[in-house]
Formats: sequence, C-alpha cells, structure tokens
Amino acid sequence: MSLFKDIREFVGVPRLLSLRLSPDGSRLVSVVQSLNPDGKSYGTSIWEVPTEPGREPCRLTRSAKGETGAEFAPDGDLLFVSRRPDPAVKDQPDDEVPALWLLPARGGEARRVADRPGGIGGLRTGGGTVVFAADVLAGDAASEADRRKSRKDAGTSAILHEESPIRYWDHDLGPGQTRLFAAALPGLAEPRDLTPEPGKALVEAAFAVTPDGSTVVTTWWVTLPAGRSSTELVAIDVATGERRVLATSGEHDFTGPVAISPDGRRVACWRELRADEERAAAFSLWIADLATGEGSARTTDLAPSATVWAADSQSVYVAADDHGRRPIFRVGLTGDPVRLTPGDEAYLEPCPSPDGRHLYALRSSVAGPATPVRITLDGGEITELPSPAPAIEVPGTLTEVSAVADDGVEIRGWLVLPPGASPGNPAPLLLWIHGGPLASWTDWSWRWNPWIMAEHGYAVLLPDPCLSTGYGQEMIQRGWGDWGPRTHADLMAITDACVARPDIDAGRTGVMGGSFGGYMANWVAGHTDRFRAVVTHASVWNLDQFAGTTDWPAYWQREFGAPGAERYLTLSPHHSIGEIRTPMLVIHGDKDYRVPIGEALRLWWDLRRSSVESKFLYFPDENHWILKPGNVIAWYETVLAFLARHVLGEEWQRPESVA
Repeated sequence: MSLFKDIREFVGVPRLLSLRLSPDGSRLVSVVQSLNPDGKSYGTSIWEVPTEPGREPCRLTRSAKGETGAEFAPDGDLLFVSRRPDPAVKDQPDDEVPALWLLPARGGEARRVADRPGGIGGLRTGGGTVVFAADVLAGDAASEADRRKSRKDAGTSAILHEESPIRYWDHDLGPGQTRLFAAALPGLAEPRDLTPEPGKALVEAAFAVTPDGSTVVTTWWVTLPAGRSSTELVAIDVATGERRVLATSGEHDFTGPVAISPDGRRVACWRELRADEERAAAFSLWIADLATGEGSARTTDLAPSATVWAADSQSVYVAADDHGRRPIFRVGLTGDPVRLTPGDEAYLEPCPSPDGRHLYALRSSVAGPATPVRITLDGGEITELPSPAPAIEVPGTLTEVSAVADDGVEIRGWLVLPPGASPGNPAPLLLWIHGGPLASWTDWSWRWNPWIMAEHGYAVLLPDPCLSTGYGQEMIQRGWGDWGPRTHADLMAITDACVARPDIDAGRTGVMGGSFGGYMANWVAGHTDRFRAVVTHASVWNLDQFAGTTDWPAYWQREFGAPGAERYLTLSPHHSIGEIRTPMLVIHGDKDYRVPIGEALRLWWDLRRSSVESKFLYFPDENHWILKPGNVIAWYETVLAFLARHVLGEEWQRPESVA
C-alpha cells in the first residue's frame, strides 16, 4: 500500500532536519528525525552524510533521548545537545535536562562536557570557544540547582511576569531567563556567564561566534514603553562580557539568522522594516562592519531565509522565496544578487566548502522532501548525495497555474493532480490556503502534505495570493491591512481558472487552511457558498480577541491598530457568522499560543448556535502544529472523512483513530 494511502506509513518516514559541514570540508552531518520504536513519538539522531556519491550514510549517535543541535568544533569534533543520561554519573534524575556532549573526530564514545540546571539550548563555535544558550533563574548562579529543586518540591509552577512577552508559540517564557555562556575547548572548564540578568533580551535569540572565538554577535530584544519592542544586533566580548550595539534603528528590527564572515570582519543578518497600519513589513539582508557597526541593506525584494558567508568573505549565500521556489542567490558586497540554482526546487541549510568549490545544501520541492546535494560553484552542477532518508515517489503530477486578479495582478500557484485525472475523469478540487500570512508554497511539507489528498483522488490547488513572499514588496503591500477582501479576490480568481479546466470537477470543491490560511477559510465560508466543505485549522475567528491574546500582540496591532479600530470590524470573519451555510471542520490544539484556543472555542460555539453543520477536532496536547504521530494520523483521517462526506457525497465514517 502507498505510504500516502496509509497515514501510518507516512508518519513513519524519516526526515532530515539540518546539515552541517566540518571546518576542513571533509564531513557532512545531519540531524534526522524518525519514529521511535513505540510508534507514539519521534526521536532524533545524528548521521554522517557522504560528500561524494557512491558511499553510504552512517549513523553516529543512538539514544532513547535523541540528539539535536549538531555543530562542528574547529578541530572536527562534533558537539550536540541531548537529554541522554551520563554513564559516568550515578543516581541521575528521571527528568534529565539537555546537556552539551562531544563526539571526538578521531572516534570513541560521546561524553558530556557541559550542563546547566535549566538545560542547554542552541550552541555555536568559533576558534577555541563554544557559546551556548541556557535557561537560568535570576539570582545567585551557585544556588540555582537548589532553587529549582525547591520550586519542584513545593509544587510551584507560578511565574510572576513584569514585562512582555510571556509566551512564545507553544511554551511559557519564565521563570528563567535565556543567557549566553562561553567555554573553552577542548576541556570546556566552568562556562562563563556572558549576559547576567538580561531580562527578556535573549528570548529566541539568534547568535554567532567570530572565527577567532573572541566575540559573540547576537540579536537583543529591547522592551519599549506601551508594550512595544525593538530588536538590536549587539556584539559581546567573550573575555570581558562587555556589550556594544552594532545595529539599532527606530524603524527596523535586526533579526537572525546571524552569520559572521570567515575573515571576522563583517556580520550579516536580516533587517525588518517595522510595519505600521499603512506600511507593510519589508525584509532585507543587512551586512555590517563588525568593528564599527556601519552597514547597509544588500537586498530589497528578496526576503532572505538561510544565510551563510562564502569562503572568501566577499559574498553571502542566501536562500530566498522566488515565485514558488526557494533558490540560492549569491549576494556580493556590491552589485546585484545572482541566482545560483535553476529549477523548481527549494534550498535550505547551505554549507560552503572552505576551498570555495562547492556548496552543500538540503534540496526539496513541493513534490519531494529534503535530500542533501552538492552544488559546484564554478559550473552550476548539482549532484544528489546519499541520504539517510528514503527516496519518495509521489502519486500524480505537479503543474504550475496562474490567473489574473480583478486588479490586473497575476496570481500563481501549484496544482497537484491525482493519478488518472482527465476530462473523462475530472478530479474534485481542494483549495489549500497557506499560513503566514507572509509565506509561500515553495517546498515539501510533512504537516500540510497535498500528496495524501492526491492519493485519495483530489486535485489540490496551492495558491500564492497577496501577502505571499517571493513576488516583491508590492505583492505584500497590496494585501496589507486588507487580509480578507483582497486575499479572497485573489483566491477566487485562481480557483475560477482551475475549475475551468476539463480535468477538474467544478461541482465538487472544498477549501482548507491553517493559521492565516484558517483565517481565510473562515472568511471564505462567510463570503461564498461555492464550496461543499471548509476545513479550518488553528484559525483566527475574532480578530480583536486574537490580536490581544496572541503571544505577540504588538506585532499584529502594528497592522490593525489599537483594539477597537475600524479594521477589526471590517476584517474579522466572525462578523459574517450569519452568512455561513457550508459545513465546517474546526481543528485546534490547546497549547497553541500564537492563535490561542479561544479562537476555536468561540468559532465552534458560534457555529453550533447558528445551526451550521460542523465538527470540532480538538487536541489537548498539541500546539499550532500537530506533531505527535498518533495525532497526525487522527488529523489526516478526520479531514479525509469530513471531505469524503461533504465533497464526495459519501456516507460519514468516523475514523478509528478518533473512535
């Protein structure tokens, strides 16, 4: 049976999460996620990936707790983070926190080299220095373990907040603070606290270490009056802890990823224009002198994601959305960006070789998951490398489609066609709206996978309407502050073009979406009855309620204004509850802090009191995404059953996974 037919097979497929190249260019490693033996959870391990075809990948780590955050030290040793027990320590607690481990390049067992009472998060290396993030309770560091134990023994989970933010995506912030620690290789003696009492400054910080190990460059969150904030770029001296500001602006935020040139002279990061009600957010690659902080924006219409310096320190490799693809561009210190990779693929995790000959990366597409490749920089040749994950053959075909919206702008997207779709056998259509809203359908998704739907006979339209990235700033600006009406018009234009095709059944259509896509699914439900079913996941329903209860209210209120402003009245889907006639499936996780569960509870009640045929698939232990294997199965099986009932007209069959 096809793995797209049996969701249990699909959730068991290993997937690559990262790619790192050793300093000498001889070794590649990847963190790989795969199903644990119990079938109820995922685990991670580190694999070595051959740098040449013809060899086999090799698993380097194996533990019940898994390993993440793989980074090479300058001498080729491999550092990683794991909750695995230390065999050299007796009587370890059951709730082991993440510690820093080292796997020697010359072979042998991994050993624990650093730990903190609150655990260790991300890490970076430079020269003989390792810098890592750790969660630390405010106060005397020497007594932290005792204070954590006292809280646990007393059953205290309370957190007293004095500034924002208090939550992020799916986890609480506090009672500890994120701090940066530095230690010297190879022995990693007692790490030094580089950022005592930072408050919220290092929440979700991105940082990098200079090649000589003397300086850390990190993003730095600054709290401003009236709930506002800004993000600066700062440099911290590893020896003294002295901090200096590299980049700050009244109009911009400086965010990660942060990359430092191999010669140690320059730093690259993202610069985001801080939006307001009239002006959309805009992103650029920012390159600055590390000594003076003097810098400039090197891109305008490119929204950079992955960012890494070339070996000669004269250019930066950037992966950026571009018309439904994510190619790699070379951005020099002067001149225009140059696209390096052709085709429809999406790239992440670029790793330039130290000799300047190659660029290693993970390549995927809407039609295939991530696999490692080697790009020859002087000739553009792309070689697929052996992967720890199996190759996947998708059912059906991928076609590019487009339409012209009512304002004359071209709207493009991908159309997934199931096997056998033809004028004689037209396929039912699912309009699947992406989240974001600043996003694009560019590559493979394990969570929002259209090929499962294709295996079950559906054509799937993946459109990029206004607010989508990869089409220039004007595409974002035309939907700014006009989420519902403008996006709806774009979506209907490209849907009209697809249902006019002879291989699409215009009488059997449904609409789906998650996050912003869920907001739009709710909007569509209240503004047209052309679809037979609506599936709305992690969706915004009452815009005013959402903007004040999400984990980052200030960000959204930049666009919509203060509570009670006109846009909350004109753009909130809940005002159209009286117009909804289409059956709806509401899906939400209770641990979702980006779009809090209150949105789904209110939507569900409004649908019930309005007698709209509806169901509510509720996940008490999931967040904005549905991540646990059993819950992923329940998600897909319930969605397919709901669509079968209303789009295909079949009898309702309650899935066994939610029986």
